[in-house]
Amino acid sequence: MIYFDNSATTKVHPEVMKTFVAVNEKFWANPASIHEFGHQTNELLQTARKQVAEILHTSADKIYFTSGGTESNNLAIFGLANKYKNRGRHVLVSAIEHPSVLEAAKQLMKNGFEVEWIPVNSEGVIIIDALKKLLRDDTVLVSVMHVNNETGVIQPIQELIAYIRGNSRALIHMDAVQSFGKLPVDFAEMDVDAITISSHKIHGLKGSGLLALKTFIEVEPMLLGGGQEYGIRSGTTPVPLAVCTAKAIRLAQDHLQANASKLKKMTDELIHFLVSFPAIKIISPSNRAPHIVSFSVRKIKGEVLINALQQKNVIVSTSSACSSRHTKTSHVLKAMHLQDEYIKGVIRLSFSPLNTKEEIDQFKKVFTNVMNVIKGD
Repeated sequence: MIYFDNSATTKVHPEVMKTFVAVNEKFWANPASIHEFGHQTNELLQTARKQVAEILHTSADKIYFTSGGTESNNLAIFGLANKYKNRGRHVLVSAIEHPSVLEAAKQLMKNGFEVEWIPVNSEGVIIIDALKKLLRDDTVLVSVMHVNNETGVIQPIQELIAYIRGNSRALIHMDAVQSFGKLPVDFAEMDVDAITISSHKIHGLKGSGLLALKTFIEVEPMLLGGGQEYGIRSGTTPVPLAVCTAKAIRLAQDHLQANASKLKKMTDELIHFLVSFPAIKIISPSNRAPHIVSFSVRKIKGEVLINALQQKNVIVSTSSACSSRHTKTSHVLKAMHLQDEYIKGVIRLSFSPLNTKEEIDQFKKVFTNVMNVIKGD
């Protein structure tokens, strides 16, 4: 099987799985227990937290382990907006955010906040001039994803940050689920206030991730109870998942440059191949993350192409795993004003360092044969 759907989820790294088994076998105590076994388990948890904090350049007590990207994004949106609502109740969110941000923002509206959507251009890039017009003195939060999960477009984060910092007191949340491990991501590199990371996008385990805050930034908790995770996320912390999240983050960070270079070379080769088909339009812009290629076949439904490739043991997806099972057109593609003849035929190829040159070569052969059958050439 050739698996090119790594933006949906990645295969667990053998070292991460090895760590998961070891921690479950040796450190299965509740880290909140006061006995020595619980203390030892808590020490392991805090070591994992410190390791992540060092990589992201923040304080260890600002790393909150969660169940993944969706929970982390919800915690950021609700937690920051509510904590700092004395600054204002105006929130800005880009029009192409992940549903876990969009739906949380819509809920804020029901809770008395005013939310406005920052438009993007035809490449999916935030329109800076539009942001400048929307930003207000009472804007409390701006949420922008670093890399879009459907097209791979990289947002001009540094330019956005510079304007927001210079013209408001708004907090900045960055969804880095698709960028961490492919691009530099940390609080020293980017002057944001909150960063979301999901473990299973970087060869970690599903059901785990984190929200990281810049030192001195606070959030209001969403889960109340025993006060775990510094009172922000109550409930017994799953130490094996937290430790494995830290392991996946360390592996991704240690091999960042080499992996990014490898992925860019593979996706550049694929784009060069795909543009040779007259019916294909490349959706991903030139300013894209190294691991995502989004394209569309004119007047062909994406599901048709996916099924045809699947019969040849090639796994790809439509715009995103979160929307591929629904018939609604992607909100990202709508925001980009993609032409009607292409909007139903979008395919996303997404890669990881585990993919090989041999898989790329095999994909070319399979894809050419499938296209000849579908187009009747």
